[in-house]
Amino acid sequence: MILDYVLTVVAAGWVTLQVALVALFFAIALGLLGAVCKMSTHPFLMQAAEAYTSVIRGIPDLVMMLLIFYGAPAVVNYLIELAGGDGSFDLNPFLAGTLTLGIIFGAYLTETFRGAILGIPKGQAEAGLAFGMSNTRVYLRIILPQMVRLAIPGFTNNWLVLVKCTALVSIIGLEDIMFKARGASEATRQPFTFYLVTALVYLAITTVSMLMLRWLEKKYSMGFKPANFS
Repeated sequence: MILDYVLTVVAAGWVTLQVALVALFFAIALGLLGAVCKMSTHPFLMQAAEAYTSVIRGIPDLVMMLLIFYGAPAVVNYLIELAGGDGSFDLNPFLAGTLTLGIIFGAYLTETFRGAILGIPKGQAEAGLAFGMSNTRVYLRIILPQMVRLAIPGFTNNWLVLVKCTALVSIIGLEDIMFKARGASEATRQPFTFYLVTALVYLAITTVSMLMLRWLEKKYSMGFKPANFS
C-alpha cells in the first residue's frame, strides 16, 4: 500500500517537470523581450519594462499565483458580462501555474539577460555594423552567443529556484508532486515518508539540471580565456 502511494508521488514528478519547463519557456520569452525593452532608446518601452520587473519582483510568488488564478477569470467574466455574454470563463490550473511562474521568472531573467548583454563590449557590435551586418544579424551572430555564455550562471540559479517554486501550483489544485504527497501523507499518516520522497525527486531534477547547464556553460566557454587576477 505504501509502495503504491510512493510510486504515485514519484510519477507526479513528471507533472512538476512539465510545469517547470513550460514556465521556463514563458520566462525566457518575457526575459528576452524585457531585456531588449530595458535597453531600448524608446522611453515608453524602457518605462514599461522597468514597471514590469519592479512590480513582479515586489509581489510574493504565492500572492501572484492566487491573483492570476482567481483574479484573471473574474476580470474576463466581468468583461464578457459587460458585452452581454454569459461569464463562465475558468482558468485551467496548469495554464495558470505555468503562466504565473513564467511571468515571475521572466522579470528575473530580464535582469539576467540585460546584465549579460551589458557585459559584451560595445565595440563588437559596432564592428559588425561597420562590416555591413544588419542589426538583426549583429544580435544573432555576435550578441546572442556571447549573452548565452555570460547569462548561464544567473540563468542556472533562476531555473533551480523556478523548479522549487513549482510546489506553489498545488495550492490552486494542480495534481503535481506536492499535491500527491499531501494526499498520500493524509491517507497513510506518514507525512515524513512522502515529503522525503518529494524532496528526493526535486533534488534529482535540480542535480541533473546543474550537470546539463555546467556542460552547456563549458561548451559556450570553449576558446574563451577568463581573466587571471592572481
